[in-house]
Amino acid sequence: MDKVSEQKSSVILRAGQPDDAFSCGAIVYEAIRAIAEQHGFVADFPSVEFGADMLTELLADPAIYSVVAETSDGQVIGSNFLWEGDTIAGIGPTTVDPTAQNRSVGRRLMEHVLQRAREKRYAGVRLVQAAYNSCSLGLYTKLGFNVREPLANLQGQPLGLTIPNRIVRSVVEADLAACNQICYSIHGHDRAGELKGAVERGTATLVEYDGRVSGYATEIGFFGHAVGENNEDLKALIGAAKELAGSGFYVPMRNAELLRWCLKHGLRIIQPETLMSLGLYNEPAGAFLPSALY
Repeated sequence: MDKVSEQKSSVILRAGQPDDAFSCGAIVYEAIRAIAEQHGFVADFPSVEFGADMLTELLADPAIYSVVAETSDGQVIGSNFLWEGDTIAGIGPTTVDPTAQNRSVGRRLMEHVLQRAREKRYAGVRLVQAAYNSCSLGLYTKLGFNVREPLANLQGQPLGLTIPNRIVRSVVEADLAACNQICYSIHGHDRAGELKGAVERGTATLVEYDGRVSGYATEIGFFGHAVGENNEDLKALIGAAKELAGSGFYVPMRNAELLRWCLKHGLRIIQPETLMSLGLYNEPAGAFLPSALY
């Protein structure tokens, strides 16, 4: 066995456990920071502790499948996550310890969750990757993903704006059917599991126009998504957001009118991202904001 093959065989994949949160969170932080700084960008996450807190939540969520890569002596060197709560599965974060690069660990982590998605018969799988990371772009393309949308990651302070003829309020359980129908009409599928979770957390908002629901957001932030019949609906949801959660939110660059509006109101572009898909994908029939997953 040559040295490369020996290194590959010494890496074991196993299910993630709650006590992996700190080690995996540290790798998420260090891996993302390393590649971002190589290209002159700021990392998505501010600290190891932030990464550990996020991983604590992911590892405890029954709707998220986790896989951890470790060496034969028990050293954790990477992890990946498959979000399984809806028709479309989302992947991420996918990270490998910077000291364990060039051992095909990232590929194995991706192949593992894609096999899981096939076994679960998901109609499609999606992810968002940092556009400057040519290595991950190449890997995901080789694995069958297609580029669907260039994204701008925006950060800034809450805008505190209202849009004429739009009313924004919290989503309650009685609104779920109307919100899910909006998502279905735009994407060809709903994200009912994510929306229900956001309602339970108290972060979901909707916008009403002419007495009916015309859009919603699970939150305006890193793991939040939003849909609207048009840009005025999204402007209302963004304008009313009390915070821009996590590392900001994503706006499709092809929606130049909405992107200009955000920049005009003081939000700034931090970095470019790319939405990629494998399997079912419909060109959106309305306005939308993807999450860090899709």
